Amino acid sequence: MTPQSLMLNFLGLYVLGRDIAVYSGSVIDVFGRVDVSEEAVRSTLTRMTSRGLLAKHRNGRKVYFGLTPRATAVLQDGERRIWQRGAVNRDWDGTWTLVGFSLPEGRRGERHDLRSQLQWAGFGPVQNGLWIAPGARDVTELVEGLAENVTVFTAQHAKPTEAADLARRAFDTAAIAARYQDFLAKWREPDVSLPDDLARQLVLHGDWLDLVRQDPHLPAELLAGDWPAIEAERLFQSLATRYAGTATPLAAAAVESIEVPAVQMQR
Repeated sequence: MTPQSLMLNFLGLYVLGRDIAVYSGSVIDVFGRVDVSEEAVRSTLTRMTSRGLLAKHRNGRKVYFGLTPRATAVLQDGERRIWQRGAVNRDWDGTWTLVGFSLPEGRRGERHDLRSQLQWAGFGPVQNGLWIAPGARDVTELVEGLAENVTVFTAQHAKPTEAADLARRAFDTAAIAARYQDFLAKWREPDVSLPDDLARQLVLHGDWLDLVRQDPHLPAELLAGDWPAIEAERLFQSLATRYAGTATPLAAAAVESIEVPAVQMQR
């Protein structure tokens, strides 16, 4: 897990929804619990500030970091994926969103970027130049600037094509299941090498968010009855509830913060 991934989880747990900025020194102390060096923390804070994800504030000789609107949107998306969307799609209406594209060889970089963004958004390639995702998806921002090269529409499959066959062709369901099995193997017995529950909380949330962000959220009826995401989600929620009680006091003692009016957070 990268320092930025851990940072985003830390900010989502202890800064999102609060008009505060956190002291860089206390962030360094917290991240030392998960073996992230001071240099890596400072570098991450600097990069996230330059990318418009964090706003820097000074109070005396100390430097504090607060969220920008861009970071707030990213963290809220993660929060929705964890607590609202769920790991299993039980509300599919049989609709697929299809994105067809054709970009010439001279625009190879744009083609690569589009594929990467489609995959991140939960799409899979059913054949060359045609990607699908279950349900109705808004891809307006994703394909911005490519209108002449992209066709987007929603549809339902028809015989002889079966929905389960589409899912298997477009998505590596074995690899998705394996990632959930790895999560279960790791977290059935939480890592005792980590120093405390604050460290375990940060790693747990990082592991889970990374997992669900890679999951295309396939309809439950297209998956095996013992799909491991179901058990993995129950385990995550149980541990997250436990650590919310035990890690929060540790964070309160470790993290120094200042209040920052919302208008300043947007600078």
